[in-house]
Amino acid sequence: MRRSAAKIACIAGTVAGLVALTAGPAAASEPHSLYSPSAMVLTVGQGESAATATVERAVTLTCTPTAGGTHPDAEAACGDLERAHGQPALTLNDDSGRVCPKIYAPVTVTADGVWEGSRVSYERTFGNSCVARSRATHLFDF
Repeated sequence: MRRSAAKIACIAGTVAGLVALTAGPAAASEPHSLYSPSAMVLTVGQGESAATATVERAVTLTCTPTAGGTHPDAEAACGDLERAHGQPALTLNDDSGRVCPKIYAPVTVTADGVWEGSRVSYERTFGNSCVARSRATHLFDF
């Protein structure tokens, strides 16, 4: 239990740092970049909500000015977000043809950060990891 709390605290600190980039004193003065920030922390965890899930995987994703971070396919993930106008919910596909077991073992995915300078906070829980993988696009494929 302590281990997952420490992971969540670490992720929350990273998200707070990303938000501070857009809301800190530098935001009130002249911008030091031509681009609004677009960076997120993405997680996949076992549990019914982000508050109670045990985080199993977490990556960072930076999209502006170039794709980067610890996401294994940052360019494709940023492309998904670009097409969805920064809304992680719109990056999910509807793979209703995949057969998954009807075993309830909830998996929660989250995306927290900023997209083109606006705050993003997304959470979605799936019935099990098979269902989560069937809906995932590049954004949550890590």
